[in-house]
Amino acid sequence: MIPIPSGVRVWIATGHTDMRRGMQSLALAVQESLKRAPHAGDLHIFRGRRGDLVKILWHDGLGMSLYAKRLDRGKFIWPSASAGAVSISAAQMAYMLEGIDWRNPQLSWRSQSAG
Repeated sequence: MIPIPSGVRVWIATGHTDMRRGMQSLALAVQESLKRAPHAGDLHIFRGRRGDLVKILWHDGLGMSLYAKRLDRGKFIWPSASAGAVSISAAQMAYMLEGIDWRNPQLSWRSQSAG
């Protein structure tokens, strides 16, 4: 689990990214393609072409971190490639990293009675 401080913005880079890219190359993509500051403390999420791997780039004020997650089954739900970056909440990011549709999370079970 990433210890996200309150107030941190989460940005999804739309489209797909070459997952061979490392920390410096992804930081350069944030700066040039997304027009954002890679050292501002925001989280930037990139997805590979197959859709089962994401990388998260985060500068915590002391240094840059790169996190990766691969799903055993399924694909990460991703926005269309029309926009450069989409902002989501930390809760939506948690849904996404669990493989849940972060755009419209559904309860899997709801109690029918009080007793």
